[in-house]
Amino acid sequence: MDATSLAALWATIALIIFLGVIIYLKVPGMLAKSLDARAAKISSELEEARKLREEAQQLLGQYQQKRKEAEKEAADIVAAAKREAEMLASEAHQKTEDYVTRRTALAEQKIAQAEREAVSEVRASAVDIAVEAARALLAAKVDAKAGADLFKSALQDVKAKLN
Repeated sequence: MDATSLAALWATIALIIFLGVIIYLKVPGMLAKSLDARAAKISSELEEARKLREEAQQLLGQYQQKRKEAEKEAADIVAAAKREAEMLASEAHQKTEDYVTRRTALAEQKIAQAEREAVSEVRASAVDIAVEAARALLAAKVDAKAGADLFKSALQDVKAKLN
């Protein structure tokens, strides 16, 4: 045998001894057990991650629902505020119109009253002037006895008209 084949023989024997020691020390079983434990750990971590993801999805759904509800509530509040503002503006407009109408009617009443008073004053003045003019004319034309008779006649006419 030459040196290379002898070296190959010893290398083969050393490899077989090495494999025997590894098998004797149960290294493949430990490796398998370690790999199984690691696979179980990874599997449990994956399961936990899946559960956490489901919880996160559920929370996300809840928060999205709450956000939608809050947006709807805010929209309802804005709509109610707009309706109330429109109603208040309408009421204010109506009250202003009513106030203007009342003030106009009051002014028209005051104007009508002033017209009536003015007409009454003019009539009274005209009557006074006419009476004075008639008295002056009659005094000049009629003597005292005729004036007294005329006065009594006029007084009776006035009494008759008043009754």
